[in-house]
Amino acid sequence: MQISVGNIKIGDGAPVTVQSMTNTSTSDVVATLEQIDRLAVAGCDIIRIALPNAKAIDALPEILRKSQIPVIGDIHFDHRLALDAIKAGIHGIRINPGNVGSEDKVRAVAEAAGEAGISIRVGSNSGSLPADIVKKMEADNRPMYEKKSDALIEAAVTQCRTLEKFGFNAIKVSLKASDVKTMIEANRKFSSKYDYPLHLGVTEAGTLMRGTVKSSIGIGTLLQEGIGDTIRVSLTADPIEEVRAGIMILESIGIRKAEPEIISCPTCGRTEIDLMGLAERVEMEVEKIKASGHKINIAKIAVMGCIVNGPGEAKDADLGIAGSKRGQVSLFKKGISIGMFPQEEAFAKLIEELKKS
Repeated sequence: MQISVGNIKIGDGAPVTVQSMTNTSTSDVVATLEQIDRLAVAGCDIIRIALPNAKAIDALPEILRKSQIPVIGDIHFDHRLALDAIKAGIHGIRINPGNVGSEDKVRAVAEAAGEAGISIRVGSNSGSLPADIVKKMEADNRPMYEKKSDALIEAAVTQCRTLEKFGFNAIKVSLKASDVKTMIEANRKFSSKYDYPLHLGVTEAGTLMRGTVKSSIGIGTLLQEGIGDTIRVSLTADPIEEVRAGIMILESIGIRKAEPEIISCPTCGRTEIDLMGLAERVEMEVEKIKASGHKINIAKIAVMGCIVNGPGEAKDADLGIAGSKRGQVSLFKKGISIGMFPQEEAFAKLIEELKKS
């Protein structure tokens, strides 16, 4: 099954997309649009914004008019907010049919979304399962990850069936848990039985380092098995970091082509240059060049610390630098040595070559 969010296709062979969510007050149009612009430049394909009240809805038309990427409205409890967002032209909504009220209210949302031709994401979260499902789970003696994964699936399927009862089928599903094993198990089981596009993520994954590791394992494992259509890396951090992490996951497993791939060694006692600082500066300059609108037409950059593996890896890259003795750095292009330079000069020449690509 394939759905659309604005001009982005999800599912049924479409490229895996990266999502994030703004953390600004949606009613602050300037701040929200500034964050959306930054996220779009960083590579975000779809953005979700919270729509908790009428003030957020009032801001929506301008946000939709000026956003560079499709916008999904995140709505809970009040179905009228969903109806108002759809009228304003939202590209997709995220609701939980179980918390928006009576069946008549769910029907109203489903019919409005269907008439507008937009998709709905429904999903289950390990922290907010329905009480009846929790009670059933507590009586289950299987390992936690097994019974909770089944509970997540039951909750999600119930939501899907509710929408489908009213003739709505443009559904995307998420099954999220803060436990990686539970999240993997739930999505594996679900994908073996159902054809809905899947939104992958480890919920409440944590701060930058911990959350990125957990998300990489959970999301990456499933993607390598061919499971998943769109992803969000949920971090207690700047949303920009969510996008960076998501893109890196896709690049690392070959789903998205790195532009360019940057490799660097872990340093050791042989390193006589500031390799960590140099590698970080190269990454920052690459981001700046791409943010300026310039397309970098090389596949791989190597930033290496010493003469053991450095020259070989650097030669294998389109552009490469490798530390040598006395703070000197070798610069390579397409496997050919350009020369040996002091560190700052080598860095400047590397960036110059990048901008010429």
